[in-house]
Order: sequence, then structure tokens, then C-alpha cells
Amino acid sequence: MSDLAAGGRTVVMVRRMDPGTVALGMGVVGAIATVVVLVGPEHVLGPQSAAWHLVLETVDACIALLLAYLVYGRFRRANRLQDLLLLQGLGLLGLANVLLLLSLLQGDRSGVLDLWLPPSMRVLGTVLIAAAALLSDRLAVWPGWQRWVFAPVVVAVGLLVVGLRSQALGLPQPASPGGMPASTDGHPALRAAQVLTLICFTVAAVAFAVQARRRDDVLLRWLGPACALGALARLNYLLFPSSHPDWLYSGDVLRTGCYLLLLAGAGREISKYWSSRAQTAVAADRRRLARELHDGVLQELAYIRSEVAVFSKVDEPRVNRIRAASERAVDEARELVETLSRPGDEGLAPVLRRAVDQIAERHGVVLELDLDDSVAVDLAQSHALVRIAREAMLNAVRHGRAGRIRVQVGRSKAGCFLTVTDDGAGFDPVLRTQRRGEFGLVSMRERSEALPGTFELDSKPGRGTTLTVRW
Repeated sequence: MSDLAAGGRTVVMVRRMDPGTVALGMGVVGAIATVVVLVGPEHVLGPQSAAWHLVLETVDACIALLLAYLVYGRFRRANRLQDLLLLQGLGLLGLANVLLLLSLLQGDRSGVLDLWLPPSMRVLGTVLIAAAALLSDRLAVWPGWQRWVFAPVVVAVGLLVVGLRSQALGLPQPASPGGMPASTDGHPALRAAQVLTLICFTVAAVAFAVQARRRDDVLLRWLGPACALGALARLNYLLFPSSHPDWLYSGDVLRTGCYLLLLAGAGREISKYWSSRAQTAVAADRRRLARELHDGVLQELAYIRSEVAVFSKVDEPRVNRIRAASERAVDEARELVETLSRPGDEGLAPVLRRAVDQIAERHGVVLELDLDDSVAVDLAQSHALVRIAREAMLNAVRHGRAGRIRVQVGRSKAGCFLTVTDDGAGFDPVLRTQRRGEFGLVSMRERSEALPGTFELDSKPGRGTTLTVRW
């Protein structure tokens, strides 16, 4: 982060951290926590409390289901296969946490489904998340399949239930109606599930970090670090099996950390969504106002300008002033329509090029352009600079009878600059600003100072005019 002060205004520049760096940082934090627990006297990170397990499982389940709901909205808007798989994976993780939470609340894990269905669903969910991370965001889903988004998940869970109930998988049954056998935590099937989940989370962390570097997607920037913590949580479960259900293990804490990062990503996704909705609404209003101005006020001004020519012989000086005023009003209305119609994120160079091209074409002057596309300004600065350039060109055409105008935008050691040079008649700036009604020069100076910047005017009768704005 850096502060740049200029003209009384402070601009704060924040550098966005690289997604891969964030994911690596989360991995380092989790690895340090794992080492600390490994060398400690007891492989636990918290108190002996069943209530804490209930709290963490509740938090994990709520966050997973919330994020699945948000990803469902993304899928409905963009129809991407990546979002579909991510939705299904997060939904399975959330449902697995809900089932585990219900069994903890009941205090009875006497059935094979209570023991093995949640970890089986968790494995399937992480496989889907890893697949989503490896897919391109350009792959779409057939429109007819949108109503069947959960069908594969329902079928997979149904097959799991049938297999578990029929004991076709050869998994151990509970030793007694009231509890889990001691061998379950170290059972090869459970350890294999932990290894597979660890691999899937690791693959997803790397793939999401790579995709986040080339895509402007706030959710992807949080999925990578979250999956990194999820992988470390699985590693902790492998190193320190939870043989005592009442103890809070390091894997439990790291797993909740994974979900908290997902919650942060969900918050950023919600913020981006509503910001996008607001920008869309503003753009729609701008287009509506542009249409109203073009079809109403602009047409009436053009009609007034054409009708003034009928009275040219009655009072020619007055008619000329009215014609000039109507032409200025038409130019202002057209510029306003152009401003309302263009996108808000368009750079200075294309906006300025389009504006000065229109004036040059309308008034028949030769235009030279030298615009540096790397000069970046905000929306208010872009509007002010375009208005200054337009006013300078119109003054050169109307008052100086210029035939050639040069517009330049570039950088110097002192900052950025805008220069408008013409070969017109020129004028005395001191005498010009002292006249009543000469608001154009005052307006350009005030706009320049508001950037913040400086306004320089170099003109003499018979030698043309050069206007320079620096900021």
C-alpha cells in the first residue's frame, strides 16, 4: 500500500495480493500449526468439549450450504459446468456436515449410515470440487440440464446408501447399539478416504490459485487458500486420528478455518453481485436518459438552428449570435448523449479520441492525435479532461478560425498532461478573461484545478493557441 499526495488530495493505492501467494501463505500457516501439534505433548489444540464439536460442525455446515446457494446463483446466470460441479461438491460437503451434526445431537451413532455416509459424501464432494478446479470456465451446460443440477448427486448418494445398508463395501459395523467401534478411526477405508480427500483438496488449491491469476473472479481468489487449509486439515486427521470424540483436534480447527475462508469469499461474492447490479441499473438509466435527450431536446435544438436561417436578413448580427448559441447547445447535447451512452470503465484515450473526432469532422478541421493509452484516470477526471479538450477545440474553431488542431495526452517527469494546440488567430489571454461572459476559460481552469492539476494557456494574436493541463 502506498499514498500519493498531489494538489491537496491523497490517493491510496492498494496492491492486490497474488492468489497463489495467499494459498501458499495459508499452507505455511497450516503446516506450522501441524508441526506445533506434532512436537507437543498432546496432539490436541483445544479443550475436551463435545459442545465445541457441535459449534464447529454447525458453522461448517451453514457456510458450506450458504456458499453452495451462492454458486447456484452463479450457475443460473452463467450456465458454466465449473459452477455446476462446484455447487454439487459444496452441497455434498454441507449435507455431510449436517448428517454428522444430527448424529452428534442425537448422541447415537449406532447405524452403519451414521458412521460411513458422512465421510463417503465428503469424499465425493471433494472429488467434484477438484474436478471443478481443473475445468475451464468456458465449458457450458446444456440449457435443458439446468433443472437436473442435483440429479447426479441424488443418484450417487442413493447408491452409497444402498451399498452401505447391504454391507457390500465390507465396512465394520458398530460394536454396540450405543457407539462406534474403536477400530473405525484406523480402518483402511477411512484412511484411504482421508488420503483421497487430501489429494483432491491439494489439486483444487493449486488449480484455483492458477485460475484466479488469470481471471477477475473474487470467489476463486478465496477458494484456493480455503482448499489449502482443507488439505492440511485432512493431513492432521491422518497424523492424529480422532480416537477421542470429545477432544478438539487440530484437524477440526483447520477444517473450520477452511470454511471461514469460504465465508470470506462468499461475502466478497455477494458484494460484487450487488455492485454489479447497481452498475447495471445505473447504465440502464444512463441509456434511457441518452435516448430521451437524443429524441427530444437534441431534435428541438436542431430544428431551432435550421429555422434561424429564415430570419438571417432581418437582423444578421443577432441571428448569427442565435445560430452560434444553438450550435453550442447542439454540441453540448450531443456530448451529453455520448457521455451517458459510453461504458463507465472505458479508458481516457478512446473516449477522448471519439469526442475530438466528432468535432473535427463536424467543423472540417485537420486533427492530429497523440494519445498515450497507458494514462489512467478515474471517471470524474476523464469527464473533466474530455470537456476541457472539447471546449478548447470549439473555441479554436469558432473564435480562432483554426484549420489544424493537435491533441496530445502523455506522461512527463512531473506527471501526466493534456495539450491542445491550434493554428488559429490567437488572442490576448489577459484581455479575454477580463471580458464579461467569457466563461469558457474560467470553466476550463476550474476543471483543471479540480483534477487536481494546473492550467496553462499560451496564446498571442496571429500565433495560435496552446492549452496545457497537467495533473
